[in-house]
Order: sequence, then structure tokens, then C-alpha cells
Amino acid sequence: MVEVAVLLPTPAYSRLSGPLSYSHSHQLAPGSLVRVPLGQRHSLGLVWHAPSAPAPEDMALKAIEQVLEGVPPLSAHWLQLVDFAAHYYQRSLGEFALACLPPQLRDLSNEQLARKLKKRSKIKNLEAPTHGACQPDLTPEQAVVLQRMASEPGPFVLHGSTGSGKTEVYLRRTAAVLASDPQAQVLMLVPEINLTPQLEERVRQRFAHLGEAAIVTMHSGMTPAQRLDHWLSAHTGQARLVLGTRMAVLASMPQLKLIVVDEEHDPSYKQQEGARYSARDLAVYRGQLEGAQVILGSATPSLESWHHSRDAVPGEPSPRYQRLSMPSRVGHAVLPQLRRVDMNHQPRNTLISAPLLAAMRERLARQEQVLVLLNRRGYAPVLHCASCGWKSECPQCSAFRVFHKTDRTLRCHHCSLTQPVPRACPGCGNQDIGSFGHGTERLEEHLAELLVDMQRPDGSPLRVARIDADSTRLKGELVRQLAQVHDGDVDVLVGTQMVAKGHDFRRVTLVAALNPDGALFSSDFRAPERLFALLMQAAGRAGRDAQMSTASPCEMWVQTFHPAHPLFETLKQHDFAAFAHQQLDERRQAGLPPFTFQALVRAEARSQEAAQAFLNQAAEAGHTWLGELELPLTLYPAVPMSMQRVANVERAQMLIESTSRPALQHFLQAWQTDLQHLRSSHKTVLRWAIDVDPLAI
Repeated sequence: MVEVAVLLPTPAYSRLSGPLSYSHSHQLAPGSLVRVPLGQRHSLGLVWHAPSAPAPEDMALKAIEQVLEGVPPLSAHWLQLVDFAAHYYQRSLGEFALACLPPQLRDLSNEQLARKLKKRSKIKNLEAPTHGACQPDLTPEQAVVLQRMASEPGPFVLHGSTGSGKTEVYLRRTAAVLASDPQAQVLMLVPEINLTPQLEERVRQRFAHLGEAAIVTMHSGMTPAQRLDHWLSAHTGQARLVLGTRMAVLASMPQLKLIVVDEEHDPSYKQQEGARYSARDLAVYRGQLEGAQVILGSATPSLESWHHSRDAVPGEPSPRYQRLSMPSRVGHAVLPQLRRVDMNHQPRNTLISAPLLAAMRERLARQEQVLVLLNRRGYAPVLHCASCGWKSECPQCSAFRVFHKTDRTLRCHHCSLTQPVPRACPGCGNQDIGSFGHGTERLEEHLAELLVDMQRPDGSPLRVARIDADSTRLKGELVRQLAQVHDGDVDVLVGTQMVAKGHDFRRVTLVAALNPDGALFSSDFRAPERLFALLMQAAGRAGRDAQMSTASPCEMWVQTFHPAHPLFETLKQHDFAAFAHQQLDERRQAGLPPFTFQALVRAEARSQEAAQAFLNQAAEAGHTWLGELELPLTLYPAVPMSMQRVANVERAQMLIESTSRPALQHFLQAWQTDLQHLRSSHKTVLRWAIDVDPLAI
């Protein structure tokens, strides 16, 4: 008898969430890939373990149809990682395990797989010489950090200001690990695909001596064939360095010795659909499991990581991480000066204040670049009629359709419903429909109008460009547009948060953030943390060239209606430690993470009443369990989600909170059976899911 993890055609929370039993003529190693019959179809499976006791004689087991030959079994550490993640994030084992594997493995025959493996075996990596590509000189801070990484186990929180050379530390530590062991592998994670090509180019230049096949990438933008090819390279040990987004944390790397998580604070590391895992947290767990060193790097670490790397205090639990600091920029470059514009003193509906415009003109006259951040795409968030009050609400969502002027459409950014802009008000026929608010399209147009009288040295007009999700939809467009910025073909760059982090714009000396106030008073307790990180990262795009920042000190301008807010005071000093201390004090007093542990149960139905009824009945069953288990845990009432309706589906949520992580996990495991039973009696509920350690409430 062999137990096999398979992707079942049942809900993830079904009782059939563990491995299924099959028969086979001989013993199979755990981690072997097989094909098995499952109902009327055939499925890829993963041998989990072979029980020591034989199957009962009266048990009729289906036989394993095929073993995928040539692919080495996945390691015991990898199986343990997947087992932990599936249980911790409350998903079925087969769902989690099979989602980690490339989809093409489900369709290839043994013959096709053998041909692919033979082709890969012909690719030979070069022998690594003693020295690779030319390396820049280390700063004293970088040298100290690398020395500690070489002598201490970690995990490390590398807190380095923007431009302090964190990437160089990653590359140097990677080089040291690869040189120490001819089979060692390194995993380097980045939060988003648009940061991968930039870092990949730098990595390939530095480690070109290892050979082309030694470096592979993993992200959702790859084709199925590429995913399989790169996965096989990592799994067989041919790839020495894997660079990828959150999905790469679950890649099979049998000789893993180092994990780097760049911009570890970024919310993109938390999966928001299906198995809602945190790649950052799994990276730390995987490092402990496999004895691999872990580096969590950021200029604005998550408050959880900052808290876990605090100084040791007698009588309190020991810190889990070691904090390393690099507060200075490379090459004596200075951080930008913060200037606040009080928008209460500006004319109503002002988009670019007079002081900011004057500062931009001054920079542009010196042929320097300006970056303007507005985290709202489209031309205007809302169209409205002043006569009858009609607004461009989405008929399917609790949101407004955004006006996009480039193609004259109203587009919902939640359900993607797109319609032409009406010629007249649908409510009263008024042809004078106005727009309300500003998006990046409108800002781009407005800046071009304000700067129309300025010219470049060759007499051509200034170039105002926009980079957001709309302007970079076509493949390769983001790389092309970023290249134009780096080459100096763009004078003013307008963008959303996608241009605020990770990019090394050498000629940008002024960064402006427009309308950041929404996060200051959000109901989400993590909103100030995200805003501070975004503004710090955006400010870091300015003054990265020491020569330019010395000639004219770089600046960060913030237009706000609340200039005296404490967040802006700490931002002015570039004092993340003070901001983190203040936020952690507030969270400790309020009993919020990282001092408590949370999970959300979300339900979706055709009506809000049905979704909440399911959750409220689940809460009643949960209170019964609490009475029996006597756990330190609180169940809050069901409430609508902040975005209540998406694509005509009503959404509600219920928060579970505990001061003990084991208690929360114990409760969720015990509660599963009740939730499964309730789902069958609430036919109008479309789906439900548990989100452990949620980032958005």
C-alpha cells in the first residue's frame, strides 16, 4: 500500500484532504512522482509515504498506473515544508503539493519527459573560476554586515536605507555560499515580476562565470514549458541560483544553502487566492528546516520582522532574528529632504501646487528628472452628473467605474467590466457629464500642459511619460519604458506604486507624492505601515547618484491636508525606527499583531444575508468548541468586507483572534468539520475560505 497526495476535485476543506491509498508492485520512495486513477480521470500524484502495515485484505485498492522515471524523488525536507504549509494555512495536502509543481508534469509521458531530461543533461555549466565579474568596492557598513553573515547563522533582518547597497550584499553573500560548496543552491525572492528582469540582468552579469544554465527564474509570467524547464533545473541541482517571486519559495532545491527575501515587507509575498501562504514566513521556516541561511532585506521592514529582531530584554522571549543595519547610502549620496505642502492653503481642486511646480521647473531646467507618484490609475475615479447626481457606479461591484480617457471607456478595476463612456447622463439625459478626482492619465495630461513652455537642450518639448498597469499591459512594454527613463529620454515620470520601489533611477532628484492622506485614517490598522513604506521607497528613488545629489540636494515633496501628522514627522527624519516604535506601541495596547494572531473566514454568496448567516452559524459552532477546548480565543461577529460586492457576488468575513498561535491553529483544525457540514446546508453560499495571518481586514 502506498499513500499518494493528489489534487482532488473536492473542496480544499473536504474530509478527503490527506493522501489517498493505492497499490503498487514494489516499494516507492517518498517524493516520487506517479500517475494514478482518480474517479473517471487520471491524475498526477506525489508519493507521500508507504505505511509499514499492509492494507487490510478486504480493502480493494486501485493500482498506481505509472511512475515518472528519470525525475529524482522530491526531498524529505521539501515534503515536510509542504506538509507544514498545508496544515498551517488550512488547505488540503494534495492542493498545496500539486500547486508547487509545474503544470506540464501532469501531461507529459515518460518518453517525452526522458527526451526533455536528456536535452537538459547536454547543457553543461562552466567550471567556476576563483573570481567572477568585476565587483564594486564595499562600504564599511557592507563589510561589517557580510562579516557577521559569514560568522553567525541568522536569520537576518538587513535594514538598509534605500541606496545603501543591499543588493551588493546579497550578491557577495551568494558568491561566498556558492564558492564554499560546488553543489550549493541559492534562492533569491523579489516581490513582483516587474522587478525580476532588472535584478536578473545584474545577477547574470555577476555570475556569468557559472554558465547560462546555472541561473533560472520562476514567476507567473512564464510559459508552461519554461516553468517545467526551470523547475527541472532547480530540482536536479543544475541551477545554482533561482530568482523568482513568491511561488519560488516552494521550488524543489535539494542543495539549498541561502534564501534572500528582497523587500521583505512587500504585501505581494502574501498569496491572496487559493492557498493563502506567506512566502516570507515560509522562507524563514524553510531555512530552519534545511539549515539554510535566511536574509530578509528592506529599507522599511515589516513590523513583524522588526519586532522579531528587537534587542534582547531580560525576562522576555529571545528575538527570533538578528538585525543588521546599513543606514548610509553608497558613495556619500544623501537621502532626500522632505518638504510638505499644506493643501488646506491651496486653491480648491489643485492637483499640482505652485511651490511644487516651481521646484519641478527648477530641476527640469538643470536637465534632472522628476518622479511624480499618484497611486490611482485611469483619468478620473468617477464620472458624475451635477443635475441628477448620477455616478459611474459599477452595476456588479461596490465600486465606481474609472474613466479612462485614452480609449474613452468606463472600466471597473475589480471585475473588469468595460463600457464606452455614455454620450449623455443615463439618469437624466444631461450631456454635461463631469469627472471627479484625478488619476495618472489626467496627471500626465495636466503636467504636459503646465510644462508646455519648457524645452530640452535640443529644442524638443519635455517628455512626460506614464508607467502604470494600463500603460504596461503589452509584453515587454515595461522593460522598454524603464529603459527610456534610464537613458534620459523621459523628463517627468508619472506612475503608481510600481515605479516606487526597486528601480535605480540615477538622474531623478525630485520625487513628489500626491494625495497620500487616504491611508492615514483607514480602518485597516496596517494602512499607516504600508503608506510609510511606500513613501520611504518612493523617496529612495531620488538622489541615488552621489554627484547629482551633492550638486543639488534631492527632495521629496508630499502634498497633504495633514502636514503635522506624526507619520510625516518621522518620514522627514527618515527615521523608520521611531515610526516602528510608535506603531508597535499602539498595536501592543490594542492587542494587534504581532502581539496577537489572527485568521479570517470569508464567505461569498449571492446575497449578503446568506454569506453572513453562514458565518454566524459557524460562529455558534465555534463557541461550542471554545467551551470544550478552553482556548484563549475571540470570535468576532460577521461583517461585510470593505469591498462588499465584486462581480455580483456578496462577500462577508469573520475575524478570529488569539494571543496564542498554537491555540488558534488547534481551534481551526477542530472547527473544520463543522464548517464542512454547514457548507452543505447553506446551498446559496458559493465558496468560503480561511485566511491565516491575513494582511488586509
